[in-house]
Amino acid sequence: MEDRDMFVTLVDENDKEVLFDLVLTFDYEGKRYAALIPVEQVEGVAEDEVVILEVVKENGEETYRSIDNEILLDEVFNEFMELFDELDDDDDEE
Repeated sequence: MEDRDMFVTLVDENDKEVLFDLVLTFDYEGKRYAALIPVEQVEGVAEDEVVILEVVKENGEETYRSIDNEILLDEVFNEFMELFDELDDDDDEE
């Protein structure tokens, strides 16, 4: 699990670059995931919505892949929420 303060630029389906704030990367059932928030408004993503993508290493570089399985997406989102709440609790204790 890693903390934030990192930005990721992704390319959407229209070849437009979109800047995201990387909230958290974490492992779930042997795979790596990233929770991101768009820096600017993105069509189809609510202002307070988190985008969760699978992190895949290809040719030595990390790429991001959408999660098409709704059940898996719900499970990964729930894991993110638990981890994020733990981080928030740790921040409150400091």
